[in-house]
Amino acid sequence: MRTKCALIVLAVLALASVASADPPSIRRVGVRGSQHHAEIAIRGSFGTPTYAVRTRDEGRVVVIDVAGASLPEAGLATEGLAPLVSRTVASTTSRGVRIELSLTQNVRYRARARSGGIFVRLETGEEHAREAPSAEGTATISGVTIERRDGRDRVVIEMDQAREFRMRQVNEGPARMDIPGATLAPSAERVVRGDRDSLVQAVRLTTENGRTVVRVEHDEGAEGTAIRAGHRIVWMFTPSERVNQRPSARTIAREDDYDDLPTVVDGLTVETADVAGFVSDVPLQVRGARGRRRYSGRRVDLDFKDADIHNILRLLADVGGVNIVTADDVSGSVTIRMRNVPWDQALDVILQAKGLGMVRRGNLIRVAPLETLEKEREAAIARAKQQEQLAPLETRLVPVSYATAGELSPRVQELLSERGTVSVDERTNVLIVRDIVDQLDDVEELVRTLDTQTPQVLIEARIVEATSNYERDVGIQWGGDVVMSSANGNPTGLVFPSNIGLAGGNYGPQSQTAGLSPFQQRVATPNYAVNLPAITGDGQGGAIGLSLGSVGGNVNINVRLSAAESNGTVRIISSPRILTLDNHEAHIAQGTLIPYSQVSAQGVNTAFQEAKLELKVRPHVTADGSVSMHVAITRDEPDFNRTSTRGDPTILKREAETDLLIPDGNTAVIGGIYTRNTGRQVNSVPFFGDIPVLGVLFQRRRVTDQRNELLIFLTPRIVNRAEALPQ
Repeated sequence: MRTKCALIVLAVLALASVASADPPSIRRVGVRGSQHHAEIAIRGSFGTPTYAVRTRDEGRVVVIDVAGASLPEAGLATEGLAPLVSRTVASTTSRGVRIELSLTQNVRYRARARSGGIFVRLETGEEHAREAPSAEGTATISGVTIERRDGRDRVVIEMDQAREFRMRQVNEGPARMDIPGATLAPSAERVVRGDRDSLVQAVRLTTENGRTVVRVEHDEGAEGTAIRAGHRIVWMFTPSERVNQRPSARTIAREDDYDDLPTVVDGLTVETADVAGFVSDVPLQVRGARGRRRYSGRRVDLDFKDADIHNILRLLADVGGVNIVTADDVSGSVTIRMRNVPWDQALDVILQAKGLGMVRRGNLIRVAPLETLEKEREAAIARAKQQEQLAPLETRLVPVSYATAGELSPRVQELLSERGTVSVDERTNVLIVRDIVDQLDDVEELVRTLDTQTPQVLIEARIVEATSNYERDVGIQWGGDVVMSSANGNPTGLVFPSNIGLAGGNYGPQSQTAGLSPFQQRVATPNYAVNLPAITGDGQGGAIGLSLGSVGGNVNINVRLSAAESNGTVRIISSPRILTLDNHEAHIAQGTLIPYSQVSAQGVNTAFQEAKLELKVRPHVTADGSVSMHVAITRDEPDFNRTSTRGDPTILKREAETDLLIPDGNTAVIGGIYTRNTGRQVNSVPFFGDIPVLGVLFQRRRVTDQRNELLIFLTPRIVNRAEALPQ
């Protein structure tokens, strides 16, 4: 009865795994080859397919996923034979069709696609070793370029003829591609570097054993996909949305990290890394997830009542392609109804319902009660602790280069076992650690991680000050005298007034009279009626005088026109810079001490006032390579044009203080001040200065325009970025 139920369920699973026969669909799979290589041709009614190829079980199973495809109702037909391929299984998944090829040996693969088909070549290590490119078939790589398109970086490898390539799966470090039968041209660059903000940092080309190896240094999380386009290979790198741009934490030690402990896994399909690359016209589609619970097994339908759990486990083992071994104390029956669930999730739920657990090693699963597994784990922990107590102690000297050994000693103490000790030799800056070997390895890894160069930051500030002044002054002075008297021979002829004298009366000791007489610089009595001169002198403005008079001196008119205009521009650039360590405050200043007098009860004392250019900064280098800093910039200077009553100059102060974050090498404007002072002044004689046209004879006009602009730029540079920042 149990065997009959199992056969019925298998038939139901086969029908449930087939999706609707809507196009595109796969019609047949062709297999041909020998013991060491095989050619797989997957043909169907579709255009250029979207597919992915990967291996598992150390290269003994090749999985081909074709996105959006379906299987025919009659099933997939397999044609041909190859001793290397032992079994071909096709199934329908939520994303399309999955074809699994079980092999007799671990292999490398190469794949390509064109309209209507996917072609995969499988090669064992012996077959690959026998393939050596012929001399006449050697391709030449002329150069490599790095391009940025649509947010992706493209590494373009130019060749004179088409060549296949293989990808090497690397967990850490640069991505690697092998191009068999290719050499580098003498003019080709061996190292090509990308831009500062690009995903690809550098591309390095080397020649090894008749092939060219391309290594790409890229940002963490960038995913690469390579395609062949004619005589070029285009390797595209896309930023991963799942990876934070900030450096992630690294685990250097884990408590209870024992290899012999039984571990209850969550049903993840255990797969090895790909052992070869692919040559395809489409990008890789299937992506795995790490560090999170995921069920990815084949979806099944289960409907049982009071079925023996051993039969259920045998059924799931056959569906999942794994080996399940049950303990003697595993028994009971299961009533279950599930539709369209992954088989590994069904296994997990059934074990939880029956109080069972599992220990997985590759494709072998051992099922036992949870109490048994817990006892085994406790016994393994006790055994591991006992081994730790009996393990021999070793003393290791751990040198510290950049940090202080005394500062690292508390961090090291936290990783030591109960038998471990640590001491510091201050003269040589060495940690003396005594413990078991496993703990010493963790300590050494911790010290290597923390003992790095402290970032050094060069802070450069630029203070740019631009000043422009414009001033115009136009004035007039005129006057004269008229005398009617008997002394001059022109009396009025009246009894009263017989003598009349009229003269301008607006003058003083400071009145400008130059130009009124060609014989002397100053005229004692200029007799100005309107005295509104512009300020003129050496290097400033000009003036012209006019004197009119009668022969007898009875009537005299004096006129003096003065005008001055000035226009000036001043630009001052100050550039203080200083180098300091991360999280250390730096200070640099340059200036003048100005003496001034202080009057107190003790008498007159001389004090000094500083007028200086000063930069204070405390930088902090972030993990992503930016610089966060608190900066204070001061620029003081004396102004001798504005003095106190004792002649002491005033101090012009300009300062800025702020906190900001700037990427390494970038320049930011942290502040600026713009001022403009404009003025217009008119001095005139009342009433007469308001007369149209003629009013200019009674006016002095002054116009001023002063502009001042201050900008402060700041540029931080990490001088030892490569050595100090985490990679």
